[in-house]
Amino acid sequence: MKQVLATSILALALAGSANAEEVSVFAAASLTDAVQEIARAYAASSGNKVVFNLGASNDLARQIRAGAAADVFFSADSAQMDALERAGLVRAQDRVEVLSNVLVVIVPADSTDSLRSAADLASLRRIALADPEAVPAGVYARTYLQSAGLWEKLKERVVPTLNVRAALAAVESGNVEAGIVYRTDAAAARRVRVAFEVDREQGPRIVYVLAPLASSKKAAARDFVRHLLSAEARTIYERHGFLLMAGR
Repeated sequence: MKQVLATSILALALAGSANAEEVSVFAAASLTDAVQEIARAYAASSGNKVVFNLGASNDLARQIRAGAAADVFFSADSAQMDALERAGLVRAQDRVEVLSNVLVVIVPADSTDSLRSAADLASLRRIALADPEAVPAGVYARTYLQSAGLWEKLKERVVPTLNVRAALAAVESGNVEAGIVYRTDAAAARRVRVAFEVDREQGPRIVYVLAPLASSKKAAARDFVRHLLSAEARTIYERHGFLLMAGR
């Protein structure tokens, strides 16, 4: 009897394994901690495997347009999702605006610089930003500095980085005097401190957009998208410092 029971359990386990799917998720680097935590819980409950490609949203969108195998895209701005939609890779009805964020100016934890406003950045020699010509975090930062009338004065001092986490790392290492990153990234770092937070009314509208890829035929892809929009996921986003949008 015990042998029969053990055989039955093994058969069920193998059947579940056979039905499991692997979901390839291309997500903005700033989402790393939150989405990985969400994915661990999802994988444990569903049996499906979630594999991440984490990086600058513009680079991820470029990879998808070039034919990279992705099931889900979670972008740090609308522009990258717009490009995929125009290319027929994402359906308009599948897009959901999920999260927002806030920009902060950070300095090394042991810095003696006193920065209280954008104007104070003019006293610095080197400022790290995610590439302000392409990466969403950098584009948001550039837009903020332009609105403050400081971009022309500061652009020669900008050290562009691959993504927002690389800008954070540049400040952590002390290689630059300050950087502009998302509040969520600064909260996850121990070797920086926030000099000041950009008022949401003064900064650009930051929006994270989620969608399954139109080409993905995996049931697990849409299932994981639903999980990323669930109450459980929203609690995790909030704990990591993201601002929730209405979504659907």
